[in-house]
Amino acid sequence: MQNPTRRSFIKSAAALAGTAFAPNLLLGQENALKQLNVAAVGCGGKGWSDISEIANGNRIAFLCDIDQAMAAKAIERFPEARYFSDYREMFAAVADQIDVVTVSTPDHMHFPVAVEAIKHGKPVMVQKPMCNTLWEARALANYAKEKGVLTVMGNQGATMEGTRILREWIESGLIGDVKEVYYWTNRPIWPQGTGLTFPAQPVPATINWDVWQGTCATDRPYNPAIHPFKWRGFWDYGCGALGDIGCHSMNSAFWALDLNGDFVVESSKVSEFDENMAPKRSTIVYHFPAKGKRAAVKVIWQDGTADPNTDKDFVRPPGLPDDLKLNEGFGQVFVGTEGAIFINDAYCGTTPVVYPEALREKTRSIQKVYDRVKGGPTQELCRAVRGDGPKPVSNFVDHAGPLTEMVLAGNLSVRLGKKIDWDSKNMEARGLPEVKAMLKRKYRAGWEPKLT
Repeated sequence: MQNPTRRSFIKSAAALAGTAFAPNLLLGQENALKQLNVAAVGCGGKGWSDISEIANGNRIAFLCDIDQAMAAKAIERFPEARYFSDYREMFAAVADQIDVVTVSTPDHMHFPVAVEAIKHGKPVMVQKPMCNTLWEARALANYAKEKGVLTVMGNQGATMEGTRILREWIESGLIGDVKEVYYWTNRPIWPQGTGLTFPAQPVPATINWDVWQGTCATDRPYNPAIHPFKWRGFWDYGCGALGDIGCHSMNSAFWALDLNGDFVVESSKVSEFDENMAPKRSTIVYHFPAKGKRAAVKVIWQDGTADPNTDKDFVRPPGLPDDLKLNEGFGQVFVGTEGAIFINDAYCGTTPVVYPEALREKTRSIQKVYDRVKGGPTQELCRAVRGDGPKPVSNFVDHAGPLTEMVLAGNLSVRLGKKIDWDSKNMEARGLPEVKAMLKRKYRAGWEPKLT
């Protein structure tokens, strides 16, 4: 029997990892396979943290960023990595040398880069939110399923201990039936709302502005108030505060309460937004019907809150001590018929705390049911690619795609100012035909999606 080549092994291991653990026997056949060749698309900001995480045990072989200045830190840290300013050129030149791809670009470019990776059969991690529009989220999940490629979204809370403790507590009946879930954030922390102007400025020599614009048909001129960070407030490029943090925070309820499916979503307290920019503040409420043993549940999202402890318009979750100080940046509370679970961050990165305190003794006997994950999403993906771990929890098909759709539907409610009765199976809003035109973006000429 001949030893497998690197690429043939990885292909086989990836196929096995989609449904089960690959036999460890395979892993011993070629030790070098434990180090994967990584292509990182987006190298600054969140891209740098993704690169830093996946570099542990792997080889950063290719770096791609439209801004060479933003990529300078990664280029210096990984001098042997080949650099590209256009991901299309990278795949055309070295696709056969890539084992796994990370996508840490602005939201509007998640879809085309991920499609290119999947088209070449490459396992891919995409930062949250998975896509900029609902059509893209559904199309990308379907494409990944069709091609049988391992995927994961970069909502790191899906890999954390606190997320598993939370679900185990809820399923044990610790707080009875969960009736409400509260989330809040101080986002946006970038310019957002109305009255903002972004006049044209010369494009720095280090920036490939054409590729940065990518799929966006608006074709705005360069301005440093857009790139590298403040693009999040634009509907064209980002998804506002909800899109930035929602896939992190609401992941806990989505997974623990199995919220995949139909829902009704409505918005209120929405301030200062227009056809270009997301609002400075909003409250978004989701209503999920009863499902299986789970009761009907309401999910309340509040963004733009400077300080939940002093803000008169902030709706404080019930079931908490009156003197409990809430995290100004993020937080979440699960309110049940018998008590409440408090997590003082966006990711479940801290251990949940149950109230009333009399319930805490019961947590000692609650068994661990769900597998723990070592490291974040990129390492979870790499283990699946090698065949020594299952497919990631937040994969596009089962988790990340539907979660992203849930989040983006909230933005539709904000933009329309209407209650949306979401039909998940048919991807439409019941009784609101105008929503159909908002599900898919208008693509810039030459950037139309090609799912072949």
